[in-house]
Parts: sequence; structure tokens; C-alpha cells
Amino acid sequence: MRLLPGSTEAIKLFNVNELTVIVVTNQPVVARGMASLSEIDQMHDLLNQRLRRRNAHVDAFYFCPHHVNATMEEFRIACSCRKPNPGMMIQAAAEHRLDLQRSVMIGDTTQDIEAGRRAGVRTILVETGHGGKDPWQYGAVPDWTVKNLLEAARKWLTVISE
Repeated sequence: MRLLPGSTEAIKLFNVNELTVIVVTNQPVVARGMASLSEIDQMHDLLNQRLRRRNAHVDAFYFCPHHVNATMEEFRIACSCRKPNPGMMIQAAAEHRLDLQRSVMIGDTTQDIEAGRRAGVRTILVETGHGGKDPWQYGAVPDWTVKNLLEAARKWLTVISE
């Protein structure tokens, strides 16, 4: 696991400003039998361990193990949690008492931006990772596009302070 430059600082910025940080991620590797549910949990734990060394943390992780073309039959379903569906975001909002209208989805794919749009949150596309050039290409347009997660954190903190 490699953390992108500035990502720890971005999460720490959210933490010190008392914003809830939640990761929502599709994990088709589970549906393909390439990773187990517990291995995904272990990866999330490892990420938080590394972040905590620098006084940052993710409050919660939500992941979708489903895929309509899964090789593992128990995960072969069309679900409401797989992005671009907003299921994970809606679940996280309910469980953490978050106001979706005052929330943001930050992601590197048009799939992330579409999930945010469907959930009714503002969206920021980062140019790291896929940088919006993902093969899925949903038509959703982000509210903002920035270079990386740190720039996204700074942008969002500016928006909510206005």
C-alpha cells in the first residue's frame, strides 16, 4: 500500500476541522475471488494504522464486494451499494448522522462523481489516479476539479466556511 503525496495531510485537515472522513469503495476483487472480505478489512486497518502514525484517521470504511459478472456466486448481484449507485453513501450518512446536503464526494473517477450526484452531495474530482479518465465514463460533471486530495480538502474547507 502506498499513500499518495498529500493524502495524509488532507485527511488530517479534515480530522482537525472535525469533519467525518468516510471511504466508500467498490471491491470487485472479492467478487472475483481474488481477496476475501477479511482481507479487505485488513487493508482498511493497515491504511488507518499508517494514517494514525501521522495523527490522521478515517472514521469508517464502506465497501461493495458485489459485481453482476462475479465469479463468486454469492457476490453476483446487481446491488444498490456498488458505485455509481449511492447505497454506501446513504448507509454511511444514516449510521454517522451526516447531512448529505453538507457533504462532499471526492474521487478520481466519473463513477465516483455520478455516485455523489445520485446521493445529493457536492463533488470534487481529483486528477490523481484515474483523474476522470476511467473506462466507465459516466456523464456526471463534478462541482470542482483539483490536482489531488490535499487540494480537494482545502477547497472543501473553503466552501463550507463561506
